[in-house]
Amino acid sequence: QVQLVESGGGLVQAGGSLRLSCATSVSIFSFLSMGWYRRAPGNQRELVGAIIRGGSTNYADSVKGRFTISRDNDKNTVYLQMNSLKPEDTAVYYCYARTLSNMDGYWGQGTQVTVSS
Repeated sequence: QVQLVESGGGLVQAGGSLRLSCATSVSIFSFLSMGWYRRAPGNQRELVGAIIRGGSTNYADSVKGRFTISRDNDKNTVYLQMNSLKPEDTAVYYCYARTLSNMDGYWGQGTQVTVSS
């Protein structure tokens, strides 16, 4: 059974950095893509960014130049490095992974990121 376990959220001041991790129970090459969504209170879920199997990445305009997605193939872990954090980045961040047989994706439990001004 596929499991995604997130870690690394917390409270940080504006301008600070955090790194989120998403560890999978299977090889990350099992997935077509992996990435991160976030949901802030009262807002819809927003795609933050993704990394596809081949290694290419894409990001929401709101985080381009500040956030970076990477992966460690040996550890079956995907990371979201968040720099220059802003209060509007405050949200619950969810890791996801998609396969051909599950395009709705597998999801992590979510981790809270709070950026204080």
